Amino acid sequence: MDGKKRSNIKIGSTVLVVEKHNQRSGELTEGVVSRILTNSQNHPHGIKVMLEDGIVGRVKEIK
Repeated sequence: MDGKKRSNIKIGSTVLVVEKHNQRSGELTEGVVSRILTNSQNHPHGIKVMLEDGIVGRVKEIK
C-alpha cells in the first residue's frame, strides 16, 4: 500500500518514510506511526507522520 491516502495509515502501523533532508536521495526510514500530521485525505507526496522516535517524514510505503 502506498502512503498517499490518509485512510490507509493507522497509529501503530509500521511504515517507511522519507525525511525532508533525504528527499533528493530517497533514503527511507522505517518506524511506527505515533501521530498523523497531514489533515487532508490525500497528498501527492505522501501523508506526513511522526514516528515513535520523533522522526517526521512523508509515508512512502506501509508494511
